[in-house]
Amino acid sequence: MGKTADLTVNLGEIHKECTAAGVSASRATTHRRIQDTGYNCCVPCDKKDWTVAHWSKVLFSDESKFCISFGNQGPRVWRKRGEAQNPSCLTSSVKFPQSKVSTAVYQQVLEHFMLPSADQLYGDADFIFQQDLAPAHTAKSTNTWFKNHGVSVLDWPANSPDVNPIENLWGIVKKM
Repeated sequence: MGKTADLTVNLGEIHKECTAAGVSASRATTHRRIQDTGYNCCVPCDKKDWTVAHWSKVLFSDESKFCISFGNQGPRVWRKRGEAQNPSCLTSSVKFPQSKVSTAVYQQVLEHFMLPSADQLYGDADFIFQQDLAPAHTAKSTNTWFKNHGVSVLDWPANSPDVNPIENLWGIVKKM
């Protein structure tokens, strides 16, 4: 393959071109000859050349417990006896007691927490949402939810927790 070769052409097309040029060889032989020249058929890298500006548009997500304002012990309020259920003495948090988050619950989290966070961080600017490949994240109805809300989702490799930079952040945040 020369410098102007189409590196995305598939083996079947290469084999047809060889046959049309009068070269008689099986597809397997054609494949071996291509490999002999140093070329291997593989999945192309994606996003490799992204700049800091590109990555700054990515809203990374992950599941972890941490407190922004109160440390690991949680929020505290000053109250008198009998005021435990007073609305000014209550707080809310996002908790999932079940082991798996359902698609419906995940979409509610996106609606009530991710979208407001994205609005606060990016305003009207475009952003790309990163999530792992948990079943609730990749469900058809969740993909429809993203389309309906105009949210672009970053293609993410399966089983790649070390690739997500937020994974490294949790250890630091939890020590604070």
